[in-house]
Amino acid sequence: MPKVVKFGGSSLASAAQFQKAGEIIRSEKSRKYVVPSAPGKQDSKDIKITDMLYLCYEKASSGRDYSEEWTFITSRYEEIISGLSLTLSLAKEFEIIRTQFEAKAGKQYAASRGEYLNGLIMAAYLDFEFVDAAEVIFFDREGRLDMEMTNTMLYERLSVLPHAVVPGFYGSDPNGRIVTFSRGGSDITGSLVARAVHAELYENWTDVSGFLVTDPRIIKDPAVIETITYRELRELSYMGATVLHEDAIFPVRSEGIPINIRNTNRPQDPGTLIVEDTCRHPRYTITGIAGKKGFASVTIDKAMMNTEVGFCRKVLQVFEENNVPIEHMPSGIDTLTVFVHQNEFESKEQKILAGIHRAVSPDFIELESDLALIAVVGRGMRQTRGTSGRIFAALSHANVNVKMIDQGSSELNIIIGVRCHDFENAIRSIYDIFVNTQL
Repeated sequence: MPKVVKFGGSSLASAAQFQKAGEIIRSEKSRKYVVPSAPGKQDSKDIKITDMLYLCYEKASSGRDYSEEWTFITSRYEEIISGLSLTLSLAKEFEIIRTQFEAKAGKQYAASRGEYLNGLIMAAYLDFEFVDAAEVIFFDREGRLDMEMTNTMLYERLSVLPHAVVPGFYGSDPNGRIVTFSRGGSDITGSLVARAVHAELYENWTDVSGFLVTDPRIIKDPAVIETITYRELRELSYMGATVLHEDAIFPVRSEGIPINIRNTNRPQDPGTLIVEDTCRHPRYTITGIAGKKGFASVTIDKAMMNTEVGFCRKVLQVFEENNVPIEHMPSGIDTLTVFVHQNEFESKEQKILAGIHRAVSPDFIELESDLALIAVVGRGMRQTRGTSGRIFAALSHANVNVKMIDQGSSELNIIIGVRCHDFENAIRSIYDIFVNTQL
């Protein structure tokens, strides 16, 4: 069975990075289908090609001079071609793109050209067939991915090709116009290709050696997650952990195809394997820690609340009527606390408070702002006693006051609410007790 390999922008930012990707692809015959991103930054001061394409299109479509941006774009691709010693010329493609820019072909067309051009270079470098994503990935008139048509066309085109390059990030609508996924959409393209060819594995090559247990901006050199399930990944992604585009999970999950996050600059590292489920015991009790700031809580207190039929529904309806989504809702016998995003709640707080008073006649309501939520996620927590107790002990030792703790019935995650100023300290203390003490 084939493998599908997707390379991110940092992995294809220069000829030297292209060569690393080429060595990885050629090292295993099963790596038959390649999905490239547009060239990313070569260093912190560099500019991504996609960002420059947006700027270039903005100027070209409004009749302003865009020669500086155009030179930047064409020079980057010519440097890559020269560095790879290819005889490929993109002059014709460049001319078509310029014409389309001036004809106002659209921002999505402009953004997609980064992957398109990199795909042409990758196909020439590997001597693989180039398959334009616009011919095999389809969106409907509302801009939604047509999953089944895409799967059918990808299978028909790729099943007869021993090797192919399909550029990421874009497809086309029924009128033939280019439509792009959101940023990071090349991950989705790779997932779609993997599903269509019934891949053994979908390898996603980037500039990190897999998912980290927590944010490296808070914990220096955090441990790498060896294996993570889709459900664990979903929980961590929702709370802010980012490596893989969230929508990239569904196509391969529906086919039971694992994803391997790998590091182009350290191909010897095994990375992180993302699977439907596994019998493998996790290295630590927890799989990962993630969190977000910017929450507020609304605590409703009413004696004998638990005996009042429909109490929770009435409270939730007030938030719904004000179009404010709810994050978490822990409750007690006489209290109910609703956690919401503070920026969505503040402008409507008085309307919501009045609505709650009318709906359930509470004894009193208390608001609290500047809160953070932290998710501690791990399939290992099911088999381990005292996980919540260890979290409380760690936070107490770090002098962090816990505002809320909520454990899901699946025992896969525990959500902790703390003050924003305690956020980083709380994550450090949880990481320390579950990871550093097990090393």
